[in-house]
Amino acid sequence: MAEGDRQPGRDTVDRSEGFGERLLGVLLDRAHEMPPQLVAPLIAEEVARVGGRDISILLQDYAQLLLVPLPGRRLTVGEPEPIADSPAGTAFLEATTVEVPQADGVRMYLPLLDGSDQVGVLALTLDTVDDDDRRLLRRLAGLIADMLVTKHSYTDQFFLARRREPMSVAAEIQWSLLPPLAMSVPQVSVAGILEPAYSVAGDSFDYALNDDILHMAVVDAMGHGLDAATMATVAIGAYRHSRRARIDLSEIYAFMDRAIAEQFGPEHFVTAQMMRLNVATGHLQWVNAGHPPPMLIRNRRVLRRLEGPTTLPVGFGGEEPRVSEQTLHRGDRVLCFTDGLIEEHEAGQEQFGEEQLIHWVNRIEQKERGVRAVVRSLSHTLKEERGGSTSDDATLFLIEWHEGAADHLAILE
Repeated sequence: MAEGDRQPGRDTVDRSEGFGERLLGVLLDRAHEMPPQLVAPLIAEEVARVGGRDISILLQDYAQLLLVPLPGRRLTVGEPEPIADSPAGTAFLEATTVEVPQADGVRMYLPLLDGSDQVGVLALTLDTVDDDDRRLLRRLAGLIADMLVTKHSYTDQFFLARRREPMSVAAEIQWSLLPPLAMSVPQVSVAGILEPAYSVAGDSFDYALNDDILHMAVVDAMGHGLDAATMATVAIGAYRHSRRARIDLSEIYAFMDRAIAEQFGPEHFVTAQMMRLNVATGHLQWVNAGHPPPMLIRNRRVLRRLEGPTTLPVGFGGEEPRVSEQTLHRGDRVLCFTDGLIEEHEAGQEQFGEEQLIHWVNRIEQKERGVRAVVRSLSHTLKEERGGSTSDDATLFLIEWHEGAADHLAILE
């Protein structure tokens, strides 16, 4: 390179490979060709290099009750850890490292974060822990999470580890359709949950953050079983297709309506709620096609229902819907839910109802922090209050608007 071609400052930067870069670099260099069954022993080898032992990878089960150990060579496979009351569960729900002093060292639980979605927890024991260990292991956990998500696409190993009971074909379809169950960026957080986890059929949700616009939809297809799952699949597919065509909410409704009517005929329908939130301004728009109105939560209490004009369910050929609007305050949450949550009842008894739902939302908002912890705790509490089972799908989807900006994340200091 000629003298005049040298880049300013480049020759003064130390580009030699240190211990941390070598450790993380092995994962990066081998990830693209690593067979899924070799992920576990490689992770164990990497963690052992920093003195870690008794290594476990814990993945969330489909019912969001347990963190279950991933089997693998050189991994410790013990009993599942409860999410609700364990150090591993705290690390998972709060996306923070938890350290537990023990007689033989320190047991560390590090959240495995893919973006902001909690994949699971990395557990290991060190003799002692200092800040260098914490920094290196936190970054290693991030790479492990990315590798698990990537390999998840072409192996059944991780699916099977997360299952605690048999799954219906309809539920298999719905789980394969879902986006990550949670997402958090500086401007907004979202989280969703489906019940019953192993036999859900007609309920589903979808979301996408495109620049400053968060797009979201919740659908509930009529019926049960495989027919309902098929309708929900078409509804979500039509929603994604029309959303990506960058048309407005009323046109999205019309596109979904035609797709369901043409595929299934006039006797079939899907209730739906489609939303758009400008994460820079807090401006929320929505179209309600037969869903219960969402709830606006402010200062950890339900402020009111987001009432607005409704249109016919998707597939019934409703008129062009009116778009409702609301400006959110910083910290506001919007809770969307399907009717299975409030209409559950025993024969001859009253329905569970919205008043009980509001009561439990207010109680759980006071004790839980992040949106993922809230929807998980709320769903499980409501299921217990409804007798421990549900005869219909019951879905929750929670949005929290933080305001703020994220541009600083793209700047190296």
